[in-house]
Amino acid sequence: MSIFDFFWLFFIVTSLLPAIQKRMLEAARIKLIHDLERERKSRVITLIHRQETMALLGFPIFRYIDIDDSEEVLRAIKLTDPDVPIDLVLHTPGGLVLASEQIAHALCRHRAKVTVFVPHYAMSGGTLLALAADEIVMDENAVLGPVDPQLGEYPAASILKVIEQKDINEVEDKTLILADVARKAITQVRTRVEAILSEHMPPERAQFVAQALSEGRWTHDYPITVEEARELGLPVSTDMPDTVYKLMTLYRQPAQRRPSVQYIPVPYRAGDEKSKD
Repeated sequence: MSIFDFFWLFFIVTSLLPAIQKRMLEAARIKLIHDLERERKSRVITLIHRQETMALLGFPIFRYIDIDDSEEVLRAIKLTDPDVPIDLVLHTPGGLVLASEQIAHALCRHRAKVTVFVPHYAMSGGTLLALAADEIVMDENAVLGPVDPQLGEYPAASILKVIEQKDINEVEDKTLILADVARKAITQVRTRVEAILSEHMPPERAQFVAQALSEGRWTHDYPITVEEARELGLPVSTDMPDTVYKLMTLYRQPAQRRPSVQYIPVPYRAGDEKSKD
């Protein structure tokens, strides 16, 4: 073979390798999902948003809950018998309110038990989905977040605060319009959250929690810990199956030239020689 032939062979192999690696990764994910389903006798659905690496160019794709996600999750729920439990593995920064509400209402309507697993975080729309579950299983260090609506780059609650603190004659028409939309958005989200929570707790408690999460009490990225979630009255446990952690390792961030986090990927236990050296 000539150097030219070696060049084309190398080009073909490097072109096919990402596709082969992707297929192998998908097969590994499906196997773990099957293992978790057999372990819990349930339908497992994953909604995991991380940066995936595109085939050859390596550009990161930023993901969030969108209509495509809601269509797929609703289809999975439709394919599940009403008496079969559903386990939803969540890892998301949030997304569209419409898509999140569609999924949440579908989960509420499912007759069998619905469990949401949050190994790291489920913010905003992800929290809305967690509220629809009969049980929320979180890692001890995982967090949820507020569900207060955002209008563009501004929190709806902050827009209303401007109207309260300034003379209306000194406020631009655009800000007044935004304030009107913000007021409606907060009311809509609070009403939706209250309806979802009423499926799992007394109406008075559901009203209190819905207001706390939607009124803009915290910044939108405020981390609600396991302890705070329990104080709110949410059905939270920390009995996370090991299979969920294994599944998350198959949704890694794209490799960088200089890794920001590095460690030896084996468990260390007290008295282990590795941890002493």
